Amino acid sequence: MASSPDFRLESGARPVSRRLNPGAALLALPFALLTACGCFAGELAGRWVDLTHAYSAETLYWPTAQGFKLRIDSRGLAAGGYWYEANSFESAEHGGTHLDAPVHFARGRHSVDQVPIERLIGPACVVDISERALNDVDYQATVADIQAWERTEGVLPPGAILILRTGHFRFWPDAQRYMGTMERGPEAVAKLHFPGLHPEAARWLVAEREVDALGIDTPSIDYGQSTEFKTHRILSEANIPVLENMANLDRLPVKGAEVIALPMKIKGGSGAPVRIVGLLPD
Repeated sequence: MASSPDFRLESGARPVSRRLNPGAALLALPFALLTACGCFAGELAGRWVDLTHAYSAETLYWPTAQGFKLRIDSRGLAAGGYWYEANSFESAEHGGTHLDAPVHFARGRHSVDQVPIERLIGPACVVDISERALNDVDYQATVADIQAWERTEGVLPPGAILILRTGHFRFWPDAQRYMGTMERGPEAVAKLHFPGLHPEAARWLVAEREVDALGIDTPSIDYGQSTEFKTHRILSEANIPVLENMANLDRLPVKGAEVIALPMKIKGGSGAPVRIVGLLPD
């Protein structure tokens, strides 16, 4: 298969992002023009990976949140003889593969509709903490974990989407293994067990690096036993959005992939379902 350019497309059919080098920009232009005119035939389809869990009655939510419900409004042959389907759905903002907008934990920060698109499209830097996280369900990724990644892959580039691969995506949708409990309601919150990002690491990222977003394959960027949600608060105050319950992180390399994570654009929303995809490198 022919090699693909490093490119990024945003709303308004702008073919070149602020992170493209001139050579890549020239290669990206024909692709962008073909896409804009509807002539692109999906040549890169085999290079994309879906990093999203599907929404269904099995989708996992915070113990106090309403789960996903799909109601069939119409399904069958219409009076004109053609097939017609239409459904309604209900869902809490925070469940399944979703975006945490900064306003979720910081007053006056970006709501879902205010998060800049460029923060949700960028190079993926995957820090693999799965060995530690699968041995310690309450593990919190540290500054040392990130610095160990940088020693082999280079300093996190400005605008990176930093993703923590804990390995817990493999347990979806088994609530007991994925979240630590199958119970629901306020009493179940104290029984949650899953890995997250340590607040000190969040504080270091805000002060020392320029990441655009954080992602993780658990229900929260704070570990399950957190009661103060300090990591959320630190990132939210800095207007850094978070992607939670990511899927298929074993298919992303530690460096070189591009991630696109566009949520339902809920005006004033503190979170929203998001379809996350990755473009794998050659």
